[in-house]
Amino acid sequence: MRFTALFTTSAVFSLAMLCTAMAADVSQPSYKADSEWKIIVSPYVWGASLKGKAAIGGRKTDVNVPFSEIFDNLDLAAMGTIELIKGPLGFFIDGQYVATTQDEDILANELALNIKTTTISGGAFYRVYERELGGVTVFNEAQTFTVEPMLGVRWTKIKADLSVGPFSVSRKAEWTDPFVGVRLKTDLNERWNLAGEADIGGFGAGSKLSYNAQAYLGYRTFLFDRPTNLRVGYRVLSQDFKGPELLGHTFKWDVVQHGPVVGLSMRF
Repeated sequence: MRFTALFTTSAVFSLAMLCTAMAADVSQPSYKADSEWKIIVSPYVWGASLKGKAAIGGRKTDVNVPFSEIFDNLDLAAMGTIELIKGPLGFFIDGQYVATTQDEDILANELALNIKTTTISGGAFYRVYERELGGVTVFNEAQTFTVEPMLGVRWTKIKADLSVGPFSVSRKAEWTDPFVGVRLKTDLNERWNLAGEADIGGFGAGSKLSYNAQAYLGYRTFLFDRPTNLRVGYRVLSQDFKGPELLGHTFKWDVVQHGPVVGLSMRF
């Protein structure tokens, strides 16, 4: 999974560099910059399984919440993205809060691992390449292919409670990862569209390394008279973090989250 995600990230970045090079050989489009900012609100549900290892209070444990047991282990989840766009320039903020519980029986003792994860990402993107594909969408906009490099930061806070029989320990950690990435979008026809993005970050500033990749198939329609893009896709987020020692113990979080995503993007 880690090799696949890194390969996907590299492929997306290579494609973006190729498209940018192509843009240098053709006349750049004239952006139809709106006089007002557009706001796009995107609530979604990410059915992410968790796989990896954690070290909490001197105790090492496997983190294993498979997709088939998501709803059995999920306590609470809230997720969404807000984008602010004007012409080729845009800003975004994405937030997630997930609480899960993992129970296992080990040598007649019950192991309980409660994890609360809060992740907030924010940054900016800029459209460096746009190519009109012919035709218009149901929103009366030209069908296009676009490339948008992005810069941002991702703040993560994790609180983990581990108990095995009479033993229990609680630890929490938070860190911030800078990241660089790219967003790609293309229209298939007046309603259907594809979108993908990938980023890589950490670089030792927060986590040792983190990467995020996601791709979506979208369908344009109107909800409550608002332009809306219904989306279904898949997302991978990997974080390898090792915190400072506390009472002689190190907090470690080396976990990959991956799974299907269902949501919508409504324009205001």
